[in-house]
Amino acid sequence: MLKSQRQKDLIFDSIIYAVLFIIMLTMLYPFYYVLIASFNKGSDSLLGGMYLWPRNFTLENYRMFIDDPKWLKAFLVSVLRTVSGTLLGLLLTSIVAYGLSHRDLLFSKVYFTVIVFAMYFSGGLIPYYVVLRSLGLLNSFAVYIIPSMLSTFFLLIAISFFREIPGELKESAHIDGAGELTIFFRIILPVSTPVLATMALFMGVGQWNSWLDSAYFVQSEELRTMAFRMMEVINKSNSPMDSIAVANSASAGVTSFSLQVTSMVVSIVPIICVYPFLQKYFVHGIMLGSVKG
Repeated sequence: MLKSQRQKDLIFDSIIYAVLFIIMLTMLYPFYYVLIASFNKGSDSLLGGMYLWPRNFTLENYRMFIDDPKWLKAFLVSVLRTVSGTLLGLLLTSIVAYGLSHRDLLFSKVYFTVIVFAMYFSGGLIPYYVVLRSLGLLNSFAVYIIPSMLSTFFLLIAISFFREIPGELKESAHIDGAGELTIFFRIILPVSTPVLATMALFMGVGQWNSWLDSAYFVQSEELRTMAFRMMEVINKSNSPMDSIAVANSASAGVTSFSLQVTSMVVSIVPIICVYPFLQKYFVHGIMLGSVKG
């Protein structure tokens, strides 16, 4: 009887693992196909029939990507906005959250009502555009950073996390003569690594992938982001490539598709490099920050 039950469990586990393996392959293969297509001659990729490895290996797609100054500038703008936007967003969000996490704060219910209302309702694109124009942020690098420095969603998560920190830590620091800024930077932030790492990951990915603000609020070609360039290539996939691509496509076999998948690989690499360092904090930070309101 026991042996029969073990056999049933083994069969059931095998089916579960097989289904999970198929799901994993289904999810990972598009990324793998983009990778091998980026190392394959563009004109050859258009013929189809390439599934497991590059059929006509070449580095011309990456060479053309690097040689194109528009892509390099867009890459640098994306890196700069991601780093500065994430750091400043973390700093402002954690400072505001720490202040609002004090349970004896005057008018705290009013503040929370405003935050929740702002999280669910917005004025729309046109009022948002008018506000940015009145602040002089249009067509400037600051339009990528300042509006996203304070997120109401991350603010609520950080407030919940800070309220979980034992009050004895702050009380003992107060007794030793520490001020609020000292307590915040030397006690609260070091013990808040999980929620800070989680917010940094979300903010960083959001900044890296954002292209709407570059399309709507920026006209200067020098300030275009990499995500915007990718969107531009996708929209032009059925039209002739830019001048550099046209000049080199005949000999290199580079197409708009190969340039598109190459840019995708380049845009994914930084996130893949950062994610393993933050992954261990990811689930812990989300759970601790969302258990209690």
